[in-house]
Amino acid sequence: MTALSKYDRLEATGLWRPSPTAQRREVVVSIGDATLVISDLNDTALTHWSLAAIERAPSEGTGATFFPDGDPDETLDLDAAEAEMITAIDTLRKAVAKARPRPGRLRWLGAALSGSAVAALAIFWLPGALVEHALRVVPPVKEAEIGIALLVRIERVSGPPCRSTEAAPALKALAGRTGVARVVILPGGVREALSLPGGTVLLNRALVEDFEEPDVAAGYVLAEKVRGTAVHPLRQVLEHAGTRATATLLTTGVMPDRALDAFAEARLANPMAFVPAEDLLPAFADAQVRSTPYARDISGEETLDLIEADPMGGTVPDPIMRDAQWLQLQAICES
Repeated sequence: MTALSKYDRLEATGLWRPSPTAQRREVVVSIGDATLVISDLNDTALTHWSLAAIERAPSEGTGATFFPDGDPDETLDLDAAEAEMITAIDTLRKAVAKARPRPGRLRWLGAALSGSAVAALAIFWLPGALVEHALRVVPPVKEAEIGIALLVRIERVSGPPCRSTEAAPALKALAGRTGVARVVILPGGVREALSLPGGTVLLNRALVEDFEEPDVAAGYVLAEKVRGTAVHPLRQVLEHAGTRATATLLTTGVMPDRALDAFAEARLANPMAFVPAEDLLPAFADAQVRSTPYARDISGEETLDLIEADPMGGTVPDPIMRDAQWLQLQAICES
């Protein structure tokens, strides 16, 4: 979102209440990457609200009250003195709304189902067929929105992503070399790596802090990319969510919150699917990344194959990033 850059240094103070029975507390409000960050006065993040899901309560005064979509009991009050932040939140909410696909593009399916029940039963009685149809019609912007919503839920466990201006070029270089949309470094929560709908790959901070070179981190990104090729991340979400949630997405353009919550919990709790060496090696070859450093960090019978059949064996590939960039990336969670 281009509007984000205008407000990336904007901060304000407000009163936040997590529930009707809780005391209101003074907080610092700032705008993050697709989220509104609410922190205490010691700069510790208390919660993150997705910019795509913030509502404004009706008010008679010049201040404003905001709450997460679907949870009006959690509120953030900003008084009139914070007019710039109020304007910023309203502007970003409007920008997100304009960027969303129009629900009418998906609701035609619901109308067709209502108009011809027999045809609907013949085509969509199998849950698998419904998922396949969703994968064909859900637009990329909606898929990316689902990925952002999942990241917001994962942040509740992991904490906010590590960010620094100095490390941004390194993250961009890592994503470009491995062919994914973006790479996000998390301080915890994710065991090693995790791919989300929309092309985002999450990495645990240890994959950049504990190694002398970026090849290991690149290897984990490539492994997630191969997993996503075998089973599309959106397919994983839909199959886990079930028929009712998939139908809700198709008819309203919205994935139910409970389905996203359940999927995020399951992905963080369960180990990643095994990827055979014969599937991984072509990805390393295409990206011109050495498989040996990655193989030495994993265990199992495939390790030797990844070392002996390293597609870059005997050659020196172009560096994934400059040494200075790698050092900045290793320090990204210290910011």
